[in-house]
Amino acid sequence: MKKWLVIFGLGSLGLLACEEVIEVETPVEDPRLVVDALLRVDTTQTYVPVEIKLSQTAGFFGEIEPVTDVDEIVIIVQELDNGVPSGSTFTRSLAQVDPGSGVYVPDPNFDQDQRLPVSVLVENEVMLTLVITWRGRRYAAQTQYVPSVPIDALGLGDGTLFGEDETELTVRFTDDPTRDNFYVFDFGFGNFLASEDTFYKGQSFEFSYFYDQAFAPGTTLEVAILGADRTFFNYMDLLVEQAEGPQGPFQTPVATVRGNVFDVTGIDNLNNFDNAGTPEVFPLGYFAVVQEFRDQITIE
Repeated sequence: MKKWLVIFGLGSLGLLACEEVIEVETPVEDPRLVVDALLRVDTTQTYVPVEIKLSQTAGFFGEIEPVTDVDEIVIIVQELDNGVPSGSTFTRSLAQVDPGSGVYVPDPNFDQDQRLPVSVLVENEVMLTLVITWRGRRYAAQTQYVPSVPIDALGLGDGTLFGEDETELTVRFTDDPTRDNFYVFDFGFGNFLASEDTFYKGQSFEFSYFYDQAFAPGTTLEVAILGADRTFFNYMDLLVEQAEGPQGPFQTPVATVRGNVFDVTGIDNLNNFDNAGTPEVFPLGYFAVVQEFRDQITIE
């Protein structure tokens, strides 16, 4: 459960004795679309804070750049009838309000309100489809709204895992006994943890999370618990596993973490596109719409 930040540097010691320049061939491929579309729902609010971040992969030593030239990006909301999309549908158009940011939000210049009401998000009753058209290709992802449970309590402990410069945070919550639940915890600072209720179904459960640093008094730590379905849980679990691994900058990752966004160019039926069969052009990223609860604690 601990994420380590490993800093790699190239020193100059010993380079003076080198007489031969070594050229390293790095992987080269066309840019891939990267979709960051995790929508966190606060059910006490009227609208979902829709914010879709698009970027593209770069070369081995290149910088990731925002995608600013999208032709169209929309969210389609369909009512479900026994799990099957029915004819009742409405669409929300998004636009890049801050030029050059690659961040797309409900289009404020549209002739109708394009915000997404929280009230339409009913578990098992709506399907949400994100559709993106970029550089002549069409991408899509589908998801359903997933609820979560509140955090019962946060606490601070004095335990350690590997060293003294750590902070133990305890989290307690109560699992919903009416369903098989999956959760994603966001501990801030880019730290996440995926969990499933196999061993604590319907129970009050407490665990410890260790930050790999000591925080100064007065620092506030904020923790979020997100609902997740099995697919999103598996995706986040694999991301966390790879982030915690001892991978160096020249080591091949264990696997390319593919999300639920597909290239659907040339496909007319958006209700059946998960087997698009275009492995050479698949995008990266994930689209999820989940309930979120937050809590915070201050270091004394």
